Amino acid sequence: MPRTTKSATAAPSTMKELKDTLWKAADKLRGSMDASQYKDVILGLVFLKYVSDAFDERRIAIRTELEADEYDTDQISELIDDTDEYTGRGVFWVPATARWGHLAENAKSTEAERPIGALIDDAMDAVMHANPQLAGTLPRIFNRENVDQRRLGELIDLFNSARFAGQGQSGESGRRARDLLGEVYEYFLEKFAAAEGKRGGEFYTPAGVVRVLVELLQPTHGRVYDPACGSGGMFVQAEKFLEAHHGEGSDISVYGQELNERTWRMAKMNLAIHGLTGNLGPRWGDTFARDLHPDLQADFIMANPPFNIKDWARNESDPRWRYGVPPAGNANYAWIQHVLSKLAPGGQAGVVMANGSMSSNSSGEGQIRAEVVEADLVSCMVALPTQLFRSTGIPVCVWFLAKDKGKRAGEVLFIDARNLGHMVDRAERTLSNDDITKIAGTFHAWMGIESNDAPAEYADVPGFAYSATLAEIEAAGYTLTPGRYVGAPDAEDDGEPIEQKLARLRAELDDRFAESARLAEVVREQLERLS
Repeated sequence: MPRTTKSATAAPSTMKELKDTLWKAADKLRGSMDASQYKDVILGLVFLKYVSDAFDERRIAIRTELEADEYDTDQISELIDDTDEYTGRGVFWVPATARWGHLAENAKSTEAERPIGALIDDAMDAVMHANPQLAGTLPRIFNRENVDQRRLGELIDLFNSARFAGQGQSGESGRRARDLLGEVYEYFLEKFAAAEGKRGGEFYTPAGVVRVLVELLQPTHGRVYDPACGSGGMFVQAEKFLEAHHGEGSDISVYGQELNERTWRMAKMNLAIHGLTGNLGPRWGDTFARDLHPDLQADFIMANPPFNIKDWARNESDPRWRYGVPPAGNANYAWIQHVLSKLAPGGQAGVVMANGSMSSNSSGEGQIRAEVVEADLVSCMVALPTQLFRSTGIPVCVWFLAKDKGKRAGEVLFIDARNLGHMVDRAERTLSNDDITKIAGTFHAWMGIESNDAPAEYADVPGFAYSATLAEIEAAGYTLTPGRYVGAPDAEDDGEPIEQKLARLRAELDDRFAESARLAEVVREQLERLS
């Protein structure tokens, strides 16, 4: 599908109204099915509404153009059904029976020959048949016994008040639609991930974490790969990075693999919504058991694979285990070595891992880590704050790997970002733009990469960043925990002589002890009176 350039986004009030309308729609099914089921129903309908609205607007624009050029009725009837007039503008072709108007007319009709769920399933089939890039992507779950057809009809009514079609000139049909739907889709993924708790982490990586990977790696060209792609968040953020730097989505080729069938379908839809043509394989599959991209050599790899998998498809003779066979009880080093096996010469990777991966020595993991370090494949280690993932309390880090570190060969940058971020509620922390800029700018300065966020020259920052040699890492037993290297932050000099400060603090402490003793005596006296 051709890539289209995005226009200005909707006003906040419009977007808030749209999100509120759609979340109300989700609530209509909340009581009749679990979170994972209604997620598929709602996201599928959002996508169908979007493609139908964009199609209708493009159809109106074509008719207007032809009438202005004084084409006759027969010519208009022929040209208005030319699929190239739609697909050439980045608009999906929508057959008549799949258009929203047809579904809305039959949503609550008691005279309809078939239930609305069956009509929606048929519409999904028709759209996939007409647009091969969507084959096997859209859900066909609307006519199942556990889907309340009356509520589904009411839900169609609610969606009638939400328009995704663009508002610009004919050449911009579908652009604003994609802006709106892309934001709505990401909003819903986040909301559904929160609703599903731990299971939500299987398909959603917090945007702040993804941005750390994207901003450090700057994937502006070539092949971008994610071996555990979830709902495709890494690819979407890469596209946004390109837009922010005046690039085009066509400058990158997207490759991914996902184990879960439903999540794979969500990723396919997410790419289509954002105008990205990606190769996620012909179907879902286990990256370890069956690599769907065996010959791929990627320029950039970004991944948030599942942590600490104990039951995985382990094959001791797998050629990917160049630095040692990963233990049967933990797949962390299988992911790291899989990523390394996929890197092209000069390629770079960012992999989110549990903190234990930085220091574990069990079952040969320490030896594998030492081999990877000695091969000079680790460029940077970033320790992230806790509670970034609502789905898990496991503290995480990011391994940045590179086949060629240039002038930084023989060194590793350690960044301790555990004190960054702020709490958005009692359960979740997020990284601000300034936090991400600080991390990325430090790395870019260290690498000598010119960027707006990088200081002129790199310098170690006590408590935050330190550039260590491989000899220093060897001396530390190949532990890669940033806190081991960055040290403590420099204390601020308040101008008070150290001897005077110690005397003052000692006097204050004596006063506190005396007050504590006095209060203890008062408590004892009160207890004696009570007895």
